Amino acid sequence: MIDFPTARFRLLSGQIKAVIWAVIAMLAMAPFASATAQVGGFGGAEPNINARFVAESDTPKAGKTVNLALLMTPKPTWHGYWINPGDAGIPTTLDWTLPEGVSVGELRYPVPETLVIAGIMNYVYEGEYALLLPVTLSEDLVPGTVLPLSVKAEWLACTDEVCVPETQTLNFTLTVGDGAIDDARKGRFDAWRGNLPAPLGSEAQYSVSGETVRIAIPLPDSVELEDAYFFSETDGIIDYSAPQKLMRGGDVLIIETGAYGAGEGVMQGVLRIGEHRGLSLTAKDAGEDAFAGFADGASDILGNGEGGADLALGGSSLTIFFIAFGGAVLGGLLLNIFPCVFPILSLKAISLAKAGGAASEARRDALAYTAGIILFCLLLGGAMLGLRALGAEIGWGFQLQDPRIIFVLLILFTGIALNLAGLFEFGTVSVGNDLANKGGAQGAFWTGALAALVATPCSAPFMAGAMGAAILLPPAAGLLIFVGLGLGLALPFLLLGFIPALRNMMPKPGAWMDKFRKIMAVPMFFSVLALIWLLGQQIGNDGLLLALAGALSFALFLWWYGARQRGGSVRSWLPVAPAFAAALAALLLLPLGGAVSGSAGVSSNETLASEPFSYDTLASLRSDGKPVFAYFTADWCITCKANEAAALQRTATADAFAAADVTVLKGDWTRQDAEITRYLEEHGRSGVPLYVYYAPGGEPQILPQVLTVDTLTALVS
Repeated sequence: MIDFPTARFRLLSGQIKAVIWAVIAMLAMAPFASATAQVGGFGGAEPNINARFVAESDTPKAGKTVNLALLMTPKPTWHGYWINPGDAGIPTTLDWTLPEGVSVGELRYPVPETLVIAGIMNYVYEGEYALLLPVTLSEDLVPGTVLPLSVKAEWLACTDEVCVPETQTLNFTLTVGDGAIDDARKGRFDAWRGNLPAPLGSEAQYSVSGETVRIAIPLPDSVELEDAYFFSETDGIIDYSAPQKLMRGGDVLIIETGAYGAGEGVMQGVLRIGEHRGLSLTAKDAGEDAFAGFADGASDILGNGEGGADLALGGSSLTIFFIAFGGAVLGGLLLNIFPCVFPILSLKAISLAKAGGAASEARRDALAYTAGIILFCLLLGGAMLGLRALGAEIGWGFQLQDPRIIFVLLILFTGIALNLAGLFEFGTVSVGNDLANKGGAQGAFWTGALAALVATPCSAPFMAGAMGAAILLPPAAGLLIFVGLGLGLALPFLLLGFIPALRNMMPKPGAWMDKFRKIMAVPMFFSVLALIWLLGQQIGNDGLLLALAGALSFALFLWWYGARQRGGSVRSWLPVAPAFAAALAALLLLPLGGAVSGSAGVSSNETLASEPFSYDTLASLRSDGKPVFAYFTADWCITCKANEAAALQRTATADAFAAADVTVLKGDWTRQDAEITRYLEEHGRSGVPLYVYYAPGGEPQILPQVLTVDTLTALVS
């Protein structure tokens, strides 16, 4: 045995290191070159890592692919190496002798572990592990043909103190047959497949700046990370022994570590996201300093980050930013005609016409109104991005998934609607409110803040893409998207303030203004009804009854407040406290459960209802002659989520499938599922998304990875 000194081999270049290891291995193996055994050890000695092949099927079918597992079993305290061993070590190599009509693919390694010895980082396997590889049989092979396979396998077995190069010649046979797989072996291979990294499906980027390398990985922040670590398969870019710092920035994970080389081209690697769970990815070089400021602005998920600056935008990100910013401005502008915002804008415009005054005052009020909107949009956006960085699944539309937030909006909209109807005078929504009378700019500012607040449940055209970009872009760029939203929302009043000709087109003040104000209460009441419906969908009739009781109590106290105002009471504000107390009590008692519960295993909260995928369910449906649509997704798959939003979870798709009596099976691969993995492999896929349609009695039809509603409805038309 060779006792390797605890030197840092990684100090040499990758090429020199490989040569040195090869020379050491050849010198060490020379005495045993003639003593390799068929399945056993070295000159009769038992190997420190025993290797043997297991086939998923001993009788693979001609024209098909069968998986082989190279099962490696180290002795206690010994370990083997990943495809990139880290600072020291060598990977497993195979030299095949194959019969005609048989071809073998590349080894597939499970997610490795880290092992640091004397400051040297090793990527290893310390327990039994299986390397999988596909073997493909030619269609010309005749059933019953015996296929002898032979391979010379070489690897390095190590402890913390000693390393031994080992080799074995493994001989085994396969017989061409029906491809049958027994249940016991199927279970073993499912477990081994579950330890392989799943393809991320999205392209990552990396940047080398001085002694630091940063890797930006598109990964939804809803994906939970446990003991996360990035293993670089490509040598010469990262310093393996350097500590890794992981940070979140929206749906982007940044890994910051030490740089070993300049890095050019692409970097392959595996991101470990949990025990025996990982994602394989490819990262392209984004150029020096591409993510230089991210470390100061992102959320450090390991708890040792600092706050400050933001991620610099590269060329493509800059394009995305300008498109998103323009979409936010257009979306904000269109919000002004929505029922929840239009009354506020209309009343403020009328108050401007009523007040008349100098052009300087009009500009001052317009700027104050704009400042109120933009500041509140920034507060909302900052809160959203901050909570997302902490792991909360929220966004501009996600807040309406929380019944407590809907209830707060219900109370707010009820108060605004009753105010517009003239039941009471309170706050900035009043045409003649005290705040505006004391200072126009101050009143305009708070009216702008209120307009931004009531716009919360609305989503205008162009906003979806803009809000999505705000989440994906760096925090500072994301906040600027919210500035664009506020600017668009404030734009009409801003134009009225700075363009006298537009102000002159406003109708002259008169008695009609009070009537118009009451008319504006109607769209607000419609907004209240919409919130009541949405709340009922989430918490059911019993919860909705409690929410309505709270809202009606709040309205009753506001009526009391208005009556005291009209009576001239100097303490007309007294009913406000019990009004808020009633609303708070209802909020605290509000149930958070769903309103509707489907049958076991069937989704009830999606437009396109589905059942969990299983081979048994699929086979049963197929035998009954029913059409089946199977789709496979994962929470970390951005393409999957885009397809679900744009095509799958649409009413037109659901209606078309329902009319054709299509059963939908959903395979969730967020946490690797062996049955789903096997199905993906059978259909030539190594990851999600995958969409397959089974017509009654027909062959499976694999759909494109980017879906549209027309693509799906055409299946059953």
